[in-house]
Amino acid sequence: MPPSLDPQQLDTGTLALFVGQAAAALVQEQLVDQGFGDLRFSHGYVFQHLIDDEPTVGELATQLAMTQQGASKAVAELERLGYCERTPDAADARIRRVRLTDRGQDAVVAARHARTALDQRLADRFGKQHLAEHRDLLARLLDELGGTAAVERRAVRPLQ
Repeated sequence: MPPSLDPQQLDTGTLALFVGQAAAALVQEQLVDQGFGDLRFSHGYVFQHLIDDEPTVGELATQLAMTQQGASKAVAELERLGYCERTPDAADARIRRVRLTDRGQDAVVAARHARTALDQRLADRFGKQHLAEHRDLLARLLDELGGTAAVERRAVRPLQ
């Protein structure tokens, strides 16, 4: 059996990654409880581009920095699960746009609610001010490491 590892001994990036993974797992559990158990964490990378926009599959592929075939496969899976649909463009019916369905919108609401509940849980446990200070530090670390612009553009990509 390998020796135990003290999380306090981890480097900042690894510790932040593990905190993010644990938070994402808790949100995922809440989504399962709300009837969205077929969603995976990776679907969020597609959802982030459908919340305020209705891109074509090609546009989505560019935004996700993946092939059009890969984006089409992701959209087809989310379509099959009932979270998005392809609809004709208002100006050119030959162009198909991808948009969230009502179920997709409901999943976004459920995920936001789960993240809000998690933030409240952490604020209750550690104090609202203390949590705000740590969130501020994490945001400044993100900026220092060059990640702020991707978040602002909703262009965060999965780790390769």
